[in-house]
Amino acid sequence: MDFSFNSEQRDFRAALRQLVDKEIIPVANEWERTGRYPTEIVDRLREMGLFGITTPEEFGGLELDMVSFTLVYEELARGWMGIAGILGSHNLSCWMISRHGTDEQKAQWLPRLASGECRTGIGLTEPGAGTDLQGITTTATKDGDDYVIRGTKTWITNARHANVLPVLVKTDPTASPAHKGMSILLVDTTTPGFEVQRDMGKLGYKGTESCEIFLDEVRVPQSTLLGGVEGRGMQQALSGLEIGRLNIAGRSVGIAQASYDAALNYSRERTAFGKPISDFQAIQLKLADIATQLQAARLMTYWAAAKADSGARVDGEAGMAKYFASETAISASLEAMRIHGGYGYSTEFNVERYYRDAPLMSIGEGTNDIMRTVIAKALVSGSVTVG
Repeated sequence: MDFSFNSEQRDFRAALRQLVDKEIIPVANEWERTGRYPTEIVDRLREMGLFGITTPEEFGGLELDMVSFTLVYEELARGWMGIAGILGSHNLSCWMISRHGTDEQKAQWLPRLASGECRTGIGLTEPGAGTDLQGITTTATKDGDDYVIRGTKTWITNARHANVLPVLVKTDPTASPAHKGMSILLVDTTTPGFEVQRDMGKLGYKGTESCEIFLDEVRVPQSTLLGGVEGRGMQQALSGLEIGRLNIAGRSVGIAQASYDAALNYSRERTAFGKPISDFQAIQLKLADIATQLQAARLMTYWAAAKADSGARVDGEAGMAKYFASETAISASLEAMRIHGGYGYSTEFNVERYYRDAPLMSIGEGTNDIMRTVIAKALVSGSVTVG
């Protein structure tokens, strides 16, 4: 067994760390407090080709292996989790288009998405349907050679910057089971009737917008049907969410790493009763717990990513990684706050931001309760074995 990166992965991580340490961490707190959109950082992500990490090379993308894919989100979230979110939804959408799109759809969108000239996200969640995607009410009715879309989507990352948005709809609301009547349409966001109504207020996950979108009689041509065949939308969405869970696991590791680094450094600098608090056993035990859980989460994430690189389905493995790593991010950020004492509650220190960002990791790409059912089904079916 080899637990080390290859030379390309090491060089790639070094480039990412340089970006994060020099250009993201120094501005993250101030830009978050002022609500400043990270335009300059987005430009640097574009220059590095990071908008094309899931896009095939033939369309101008990097087409990274899945271990390198998770490294992107780990390193960016270590600096500012919202920046990782900008890339997360974009590259999930690109992955879906590259795997499921028609030749025409790929040629139309992927080169411009990979370069960052165009941006995207993914329109799944609705005010009344998040975990239960089969419960969506957004419909697309056939009218000649067009579809007419009616409905609302919410919590849409990149909504104000997306040029195209894959939108999950019901093309046959009467289908049973419901997923057989679900499709994805690639909606040009300049289409009349497509309206970004409002930005959602959030505890954390700042830097990128999360919006509610209203689709009022949005008319799109039949050529926007992802893959060109109705009834495959649910499978297409779930395949994207499978790799999206590796993204969330990577982000969780990044938050936990940042929390650990902050706690360790502060414990060495802060003195009490004449010595650094890192000399006290109570603090040492907290550091040991954070470090152990962090390293376990990291190895589980890389294990799942390496399995994905083999070409196998990774429902269970990605679910395990996302579940464990996100819970680790939550516990690590809380313990880091406790080690900081009163300063951990201050906006002058980074740990309060990690604490606000971490809970979303237990929700995004499927709640952790859903992850446990996904894992259990994988165990019972035998697609994942333990021991």
